[in-house]
Formats: sequence, structure tokens, C-alpha cells
Amino acid sequence: MTAAHPAPLERVMATLPPGYVAIGSAREARVAGGVVLASLAPALRDVLATGALYDSAAAHPARRTLHGRGPVYAVPLGGVSVVVRRVRHGGWLAPVTRDLFVPPTRAPHELAVALRLRAAGVPTPEVVAYVLYRAAGCFRRVDVATREIPGGADLGARLAHSPTAPDRAAAWAATDELLAALARAGAQHPDLNVKNVLIAGRPDGALAAYALDVDRVRWRPPGDPAVLRANRARLERSARKRGLL
Repeated sequence: MTAAHPAPLERVMATLPPGYVAIGSAREARVAGGVVLASLAPALRDVLATGALYDSAAAHPARRTLHGRGPVYAVPLGGVSVVVRRVRHGGWLAPVTRDLFVPPTRAPHELAVALRLRAAGVPTPEVVAYVLYRAAGCFRRVDVATREIPGGADLGARLAHSPTAPDRAAAWAATDELLAALARAGAQHPDLNVKNVLIAGRPDGALAAYALDVDRVRWRPPGDPAVLRANRARLERSARKRGLL
């Protein structure tokens, strides 16, 4: 008799990145599994004992509501401020596919991409956890939590609400640094728009830019000039569409 091959999510759990631990399944909350930083595992398990992470964040009395593809919530988790989102499809099929994914979903890939980007010196928020939930049939819903970047606002909001030309120039200068870092890493971001670049202050008073929603990043040779051109063109199209260029 041949041994059964492990399911996709089981294979993911067998190759956890250093510092992360697996979340076991729990029938009560329909949890099908997940991954979390070891330091936050007790706090996350307490949350999941009462329901989904996203639902808990939405009901948290200290939540701050942000805006992405759907409502996103900044909440405390184990003494750390995190941003919790329910992963949703984009594109013209989004009204049909909504938040339903085939396992293992995009979440393991998003974690792997974020870790690779950060190791290559590309600023992107740290993925601290993702949780999969059983849904209809074989489908799954997914929550992802990232470490909050204090004082951040997306590039579109920053440009729209910056009162002076120097303020807008500083935001673009920080974005140029991000584009250069992505190019050095060979990371082409096909959905790089003004909502997927986060601008936040640095301790020295300058601005820094962070890449968001990195699960669709495509890897090219490091330093490939075509990556810089493609990322810049995609971002500038987004800015022009919103009247920001």
C-alpha cells in the first residue's frame, strides 16, 4: 500500500518559516488551519476560541476601521497592533467568487513573498498570521493579519490630502525608493497602484513607502530594469486615473 500524499495545507505546515507555528483546526470556529508568529500564538488561539479573527476585529471596542477591498481593522493582538483583513477576490468575477478560495488559498504564498521581500530589503508589512476557515463545499475563507505601520496612509490619500508641493514630492521620493528596492529584488508587482503603497514617517522625520498586497508579485532576475519600468508604469497609470499626476 502506498502512503497518501499530504494535502496542500499539510505540506505548508510541514515547511513553516522560522519563528512561526501552525494553528490547529477547530470545528467550533470552522478553523481549517493557519500560521502565526509563535509570540502571538496564545493571543490568537484565545480569539479563535470565540470565532473568526476578522469578526473579532470588527467587534473590538478599540478597533480602527481602514479601507481596502473591504473593511480592514487595526486592533491589538497580544500587545501588538495588527491590521486584520478578510481576503477577497478582485476583478470582474469578484461578485461571484467574493471571499471563497480553493485550499491552500493565497495566504501561504503571501507569507512566503512577504518574507522574501523583507529579506531582500523591500519594505512591506510583516505578516504575523493567517487563518483558514471551512466554507461551502471544499472552499475556504481566509483572514490575514499584518503588523501595523504606525501613522501610515496609502499613497493616493497622501497625495490627495498633502497641502503643499514639497509634501507631495516627499511622498513620491519615498515611493521612488520603494520602486528601486523592488527592482533590485526582481519583484514585479502587477497590482501596484496608489492604494497598494503605504506611506509612513520614519524616526528621522523622512517618509518611507511600503508595498502592500504582495501575493501577486512575480519574480524576475534581480536588478532587471524591465521590473522598474513595469512597476513605475503600473503605478503612474493608477495615479493618472485618480487625477494625482
